[in-house]
Amino acid sequence: MQDNHQSPHQMKKSKYLLIRLFWILLGSVFVGIGTLGIFVPGLPTTVFMILAATCYIRSSEKLYRWLIKNKIFGKYIKDYREGKGMPKKAKIVALSMITLFVGLAVIPFSPISIPNIFVRITVLIVGIIGFWYVSYRVPSQK
Repeated sequence: MQDNHQSPHQMKKSKYLLIRLFWILLGSVFVGIGTLGIFVPGLPTTVFMILAATCYIRSSEKLYRWLIKNKIFGKYIKDYREGKGMPKKAKIVALSMITLFVGLAVIPFSPISIPNIFVRITVLIVGIIGFWYVSYRVPSQK
């Protein structure tokens, strides 16, 4: 049994209102980007939701609980925060989807190629970061 002081779900709220508001704002930006990731192929969702949880645990117990109890990705966030990682099959699917859709978005002759070079480079960089994060920072469940 874990000691409450070592629980990954223990609130780490700042005592300063302005700092808590900053964490809420940043967490909400990450939720927005993660939500876009549901609809934009290659844009990771769970990574941004994990970042949002990290922000919310420093600012709002209500928002943090809402996020980890979400039916779609709450279990993944909770498992990650508890050090359980993600199922190996889900990890393989996630890495495959990132590779496929980022690749199709940045290859000039692809049917879904992004015409704007700046946006294309941004998608490539975010895709590489997402791939690296899921590969090396998210442990695999056995």
